[in-house]
Amino acid sequence: MFTQMETAGIAENHLYHDHATGLRAIIAIHSTRLGPAIGGCRFIPYDHESDAIADAMRLAKGMSYKAALAGLPHGGGKSVIIKPEGAMDRTALMQAFGRFIDTLQGRYITAMDSGTLTSDMDAIATSTPWVTCTTTFGDPGPFTARGVVRGMMAAVEHRLGTQTLAGMHVAIQGLGNVGMAVAQLLHQHGARLTVTDINPALVASAASRFGAATVMPDAIYSVAADIFCPCGLGGVLNPTTIDALNVSVVAGSANNQLTSTAAGEQLHDKGILYAPDYVINAGGLIYVALKHTHTPQEAISAQTDAIQETLSALFTDAETAGQAPFLIADAKAEQVIAKGLATEPTRAFA
Repeated sequence: MFTQMETAGIAENHLYHDHATGLRAIIAIHSTRLGPAIGGCRFIPYDHESDAIADAMRLAKGMSYKAALAGLPHGGGKSVIIKPEGAMDRTALMQAFGRFIDTLQGRYITAMDSGTLTSDMDAIATSTPWVTCTTTFGDPGPFTARGVVRGMMAAVEHRLGTQTLAGMHVAIQGLGNVGMAVAQLLHQHGARLTVTDINPALVASAASRFGAATVMPDAIYSVAADIFCPCGLGGVLNPTTIDALNVSVVAGSANNQLTSTAAGEQLHDKGILYAPDYVINAGGLIYVALKHTHTPQEAISAQTDAIQETLSALFTDAETAGQAPFLIADAKAEQVIAKGLATEPTRAFA
C-alpha cells in the first residue's frame, strides 16, 4: 500500500471498520498544503477491497488538482464506503462514517459523490461538522453541469472555431444526476444529443425530454459526433475506447477519465482535444467550498463560469508548448500546491 501511496502522492490513507453497522470505509488525503482536504464520499459496491482503496487514492489526487486550479483554499481528499450486500441501516451506517470523519479533526471534509445523497450528508452531519452537501447546502450537481458546459464552449472555440454549442452533436455517456443536467443545458443551447446509460429509464427520459438519439452503452464510443461527454464513473478512456472515438473533443463530468498518461497522449496524438476532467468538472466543488462561507450565489456562479476562461488558457498554453492539455494542467496544479498556504481547518463547518 505504501508503494501505491507514494506513486499517487497520497499523504494519508485511513481505513475504518464499524462492527455494529458493517461500515467499511476509506479516507484518502492527497494534500492539505492549500487547506483542509475536501472531496466527496463514494458509496458503491466493489469486487475487491483493494479496488476501493485504489479508487479513493486516485480520486483524492484529482481533488487536490481540482481545488488548486479552481482557486480554492483546500487540499484534496476522497472517501469510499464499500456498499454492503443485502439489507442495511443506511442512516446508522452514515452516522458511523461521520464518527470516522470526526477523528480526523477537520483535515478532511466530505461531500456527495457517486451513490450518496443529501440525506446521507444529513445523517453524517449528526456525528461531525466536517460535511457539506447537506439539505441546507443543496445539490452541487447543477453547478458541476454548468461548469462542464462552459468548458465545452472553450473546447469547441479552440478546436472548432465556434463560440456556440448550437448545432453541436454531443454523445453523452451516463445520465445520472450530473449527466442529465448536462443534457438539459445542452438541449437549451440547441445541441443535438446521442445518449446512453445502463438504466433504460434514464435513457428513455432523455429521449423524451430532449429529443435525444439513444444507443447501447458499448456503442457510445463509436458515435460520430463533435463532442464525447463522459458523465459516469472513471477509467473510460483506454486504448480500445480511444481508438473507437470519432469526435473532435472529449469534455465531460466524470472523474479520472484517463486510465493512464499514455491514454491521454493517445487522445492528443489522435487530434482529439481533451478537457482535463478535474478542471472542467470543478463546478460542484466550487459550489460546496464557497457555499459554507455564505458566498453570494452570483459569485459562485461567476467562479463556476470562469472554468471556461481557465480551460481556454490551458488549451492555448498547451498548443504553444506542443503538449497535451492535461500535462500542462497537471504541471500548473503541482506548482500551485507546491507554494502552499498551510491553512488550518476552517471552523465554518462547526
